[in-house]
This record gives sequence, structure tokens and C-alpha cells, in this order.
Amino acid sequence: MATAALTVDLNPGSPSRPPGGDLLSVRAVGHNDTLHYLFSSQGAPTLLLVHTDSNMSTVKVNWTQFNDRTGGGLRVEPESSVLYSTAIVLTRLFEYNDVNNTADPSSSELFFPPYDLQNFTWNDLQLSGSEVTALVCGSAPSSNGSLCLQLSVYESSGRAGSWPRLQHTSDSSQLSVWLDGLLPRATRSRFLLELVSVGGANTPDSVEVHRTIDDEFTPTIFKSSHWVHSSDSSFVAWRPVAWRRSFPSLEDSVPCHHSAPAAVAVETLLSSSQLVRGFYSDDAQATGLNISFGLAGTTFYNSTRYLRWTALVGLGAPPVDSFSPLVLSMMAVGLGFPMVLLVLGAVCLCVRKKASPSTTAYEPIN
Repeated sequence: MATAALTVDLNPGSPSRPPGGDLLSVRAVGHNDTLHYLFSSQGAPTLLLVHTDSNMSTVKVNWTQFNDRTGGGLRVEPESSVLYSTAIVLTRLFEYNDVNNTADPSSSELFFPPYDLQNFTWNDLQLSGSEVTALVCGSAPSSNGSLCLQLSVYESSGRAGSWPRLQHTSDSSQLSVWLDGLLPRATRSRFLLELVSVGGANTPDSVEVHRTIDDEFTPTIFKSSHWVHSSDSSFVAWRPVAWRRSFPSLEDSVPCHHSAPAAVAVETLLSSSQLVRGFYSDDAQATGLNISFGLAGTTFYNSTRYLRWTALVGLGAPPVDSFSPLVLSMMAVGLGFPMVLLVLGAVCLCVRKKASPSTTAYEPIN
């Protein structure tokens, strides 16, 4: 859909806040289809996208069934209109002591017990902005600091105002995750965030790394990573960079990298994410990967005790950055000016040769 009309419903059909967290429902209605965004902090934080071929489809929640642990209780009606669905679950946060400053978690044996995000205590979800923006923060048991998530849903195409300034469409949403003041358990702590994709017959099966010479919107970062389905039905896209401050400057960037996607037991997701348990059955498929923050020789988390990473989640193929007018004008100047000089030089030579008196090759013999 090129543009979408957004409607918002917090905890749809529930007379009060459900136990353990909130459920946000955003409908992006196009001309003949609807994209439903469901964002839940009940259990492990989860973003569910459901695409239908009807602009009248709605979310129905049976809260009694949804709140127990038997599964079910959430559906999109009419169910026959559902074309595709996918969910992204933030399951765990890993911390390790990078003693040798290699930023290689596979070679480190100094991992601390992970933070299981389903055990976090989450604050009330806050809505704000002309576009739909939802913010929720939580904390681990017996720990300081917080982990925050911010979801932004858009009516049309554009670009976020803050770094990494990802390009979005009405078929995508932006999800930012940040650690703020979480007390590290070592002076050289680094973190990994575990993401799991849940779907029906297919889940994202590869990460494609795209290169560009245009870093106008994300300075010094010439790559973007796309975790995609082979059928281009959905994606998670990000620039391989995080930030060490809430209002960063260029030197506050932190490079990051990802692991290869691997299969995850769906039973784990059904027990940790209430949204997955409410919408999917045990025949769903799940794939997970880790986002690692920091490279060898870079600054550790303890320097600012803040870390922010942003991704784009949507349907179809990820938006691809084209050359901006600024870059195109610079290329035109850089390539066009030498060509103009060559043409002018050739013209001057031709004119000068034509204006000079003609001479014969041989002198007459007396």
C-alpha cells in the first residue's frame, strides 16, 4: 500500500489493563487491504504483523483464553482474509566479559547468566506523536537500569529523523531497542540481543548484506543488513551500527554484527511470548539470530552505560536507498567538470588549427 490510514486500540476489548503488560493494536488500512501491527509486552516483547486482503478486517481478543497458558484467544477476522503473518520476538539479552577485547562471543567463556526478557517487569505502554509511536520500558528482577522498546508505525513513505535515519514505507514499522543505565557485571562487558522470527510455513532464512557508497543519512556506515524470506514476504532490516548516547554524535557509533540464522524450537516461543501463544499454534516455524554490539578494539558498554539499536520490520522487500540528490549532484560535478574541460580543450585546438596559415610539407626545388 502506498499510503495507509492508521487507527489505534490499546488492549482492544479489555475493560482494564491485562496482567503483566499491554497489547497494542494498530490497523493500517489501504484501498483493498489491511496491515495489522500487534505489539505486546506480555511475556517476551513481541511485534506481530498480519496482512489481510480486506480493508474491514479486525482484531478479536478473548481475554480469558488469551491470559491463560493454553494458547489461542487472539485472531484476525475474517480469518479467510489473512494472507500472511509474521512475528518478531525479543527473547534474551546476553552479556559477556570481553577480557581480550576481541568482540568475539563465540570464543568467550565468560558469559554471565542471560537476561530472559519474559521475566522483565514492564511499565505501562505510552502512546505519542502524530505518527503512531509506542514506548515501553522494563527492568530485570533485582537489577538497576532499564531496557526500552519504541515502535513507530507510518502512514506513508519517509525517513526517520534520528540516526540511523532508516527509510520506511507504509508497509513497515521501525523498532528501536536501548539499554539505559543497566549495571554491567564486568568492566569490559559487551552485549548480544537475541531475535526470533515466527511464522507459518516459512521464516526468514538468510541475512543479505547490501553495500552502498552513499552514507549521507548514516555517516561512515556503507552497509545495510536484510533478514529476509526467500519469497520476499517479510523482512527485518538494519544498519550495522548502534549508538552509545541518546543524542549521539558521530564518535558515539558502535559497529555491530549478526550471527547466522538458526532454527529455534517453537515450544520455547509459545511459553515465553503471550502474543505468539495467543495467535500461533505449535506447528509454526521459528528462526533466531543474535545481534552483537561492538567490534575488536571498540569502546565497552561501561563507558556510557547506554546502547541503542534500530531496525525496520515490514512486509514485502526492504526499502532500498537510492542515491540522494546531494550525492547525484556531487557525482555530476566530479565526473562532468573534467569532461567539460576535455571538450573545451578539443574545441580550442580545432579552432586554433583552423585559424593558423596552411603550409605544405615540402619546399620547392630550384
